[in-house]
Amino acid sequence: MKKGFRAGIAAVLLGLSLLTSGCGSSREYAIPEGVCGVPVGEKELSALLPDGEKLEVTDTSIVTKSGSNCDVSVDDFPAVSLTVEQVDKFYDPMSKHESFRFTNRKKMAPLPFDGSGATGDKNIMISTSCGLPEADHLIVLLIARDKSGKDVTEHRSDMEAFMVDFVPKVKKAMACSA
Repeated sequence: MKKGFRAGIAAVLLGLSLLTSGCGSSREYAIPEGVCGVPVGEKELSALLPDGEKLEVTDTSIVTKSGSNCDVSVDDFPAVSLTVEQVDKFYDPMSKHESFRFTNRKKMAPLPFDGSGATGDKNIMISTSCGLPEADHLIVLLIARDKSGKDVTEHRSDMEAFMVDFVPKVKKAMACSA
């Protein structure tokens, strides 16, 4: 009887595990090769997006009109927002005039390209040279909302990895000379 009871318990537990395995979170959408008129790294963008069924990207290209905003949503949750501003000079992300953009602002480590960046709990600002007549410099802004509850340090690291990969691609898409 003990043997039959144990087998019955094992069968019930196996059945429950099979039923609940489909109930966990999952990602049913594909990561696009580009968003907002710019190619993106799949790994870097994926780290900023929640699980869900449907990914939507606004059709706005952030490289054609200064100040254009582009959003990436998953199941109507606004996960990522990107903006590129074409400016005539360098704006320091650590300046007191830029502090309003951040919660817990910290200077980013030196960037692998010309410029400077600052990270907050949900956003990043990078100011970099461009060298075009209409855009001597660029400000690239990211807002990444996290609903997974992951550690803020990990989220900040994911945002930084995305931007270090993304900003040079923005500069290339805009044909920056610097």
